[in-house]
Amino acid sequence: MPDDIATAPKLAPRKFQNPDITADGLPRAVVALTHLKTLWFNTGTLCNLTCENCYIESSPENDRLVYLSEAEVRQYLGEIKNDVLGVEEIGFTGGEPFMNPEIIGMIEACLEKGFKVLILTNAMKPLHHKRDDLAKLNSIYGERLRLRVSIDHHTKFRHEQLRGSGSWSPMIEDLKWLSENSMNIAAAGRTCWIEDDHPERSAYAALFASEGIQIDAHDPMALVLFPEMDERLDVPEITTSCWDILGVAPDSMMCATSRMVIKRKGAARPVVAPCTLIPYDPQFEMGHNLMDAATSVKLNHPHCARFCVLGGGSCSVTD
Repeated sequence: MPDDIATAPKLAPRKFQNPDITADGLPRAVVALTHLKTLWFNTGTLCNLTCENCYIESSPENDRLVYLSEAEVRQYLGEIKNDVLGVEEIGFTGGEPFMNPEIIGMIEACLEKGFKVLILTNAMKPLHHKRDDLAKLNSIYGERLRLRVSIDHHTKFRHEQLRGSGSWSPMIEDLKWLSENSMNIAAAGRTCWIEDDHPERSAYAALFASEGIQIDAHDPMALVLFPEMDERLDVPEITTSCWDILGVAPDSMMCATSRMVIKRKGAARPVVAPCTLIPYDPQFEMGHNLMDAATSVKLNHPHCARFCVLGGGSCSVTD
């Protein structure tokens, strides 16, 4: 972990305890669902890597969120159709989505129903084994299939500082393959080294040019630089008055247009959560069905403040 993160002030225990009021006794901000534009499926928290400060603690051993099945995904797609929900984009995240044995069937099920599909991946061995399947899907559905590859930093040293020794070269190899095969690709970096935006994007651009990777690093949707997330670190709580103070609109938050389906270990059925960032906290469970999940979200978690309100982050392509 970078030194400036390791030495940052820690979160006061009294914060984010009451869903309705902050530690200072002020009314907590809430976000209403304006319309369901993006539906995420967490395919399971198992991953081929154990990354430093992974917000979801994915690893080869973490199965707190178990594999979703293609049948379960199709049930939610059916609900979207039956209830005439205006979903435009389906996202797959993990863990590493390509470790799920039914991932190709899930992706195809979404594409064949006309959705845009975004897959978050580390572009390593699990994806490598699915090259033929991805090439076939790309030949049929083209631009509607997009893969966003995690490149934590534009240098091998810092990328491997977070993802482990030997994680750089396989990622670059498969990213080059995706580019050479005309896949719709994007990249995601992390900002834990507190670099200025333009020089950082220029450094990524130089990397992509040297490797022949077709990603426009100066396009914020093609290279997403995510604010760092560590729920142990101090962050202000968001009150109802913060919207005007910060000049931020509630309907610009990810949970105003997104929901995520997860399945807990030992559970009989999946449940719906507000977004990709808080899958473990039971206070954010919103029921089994998408219609049940149309309620407002109380911003009672550090990630709500750090990533979305203050960091301006969103996992979606369409936001």
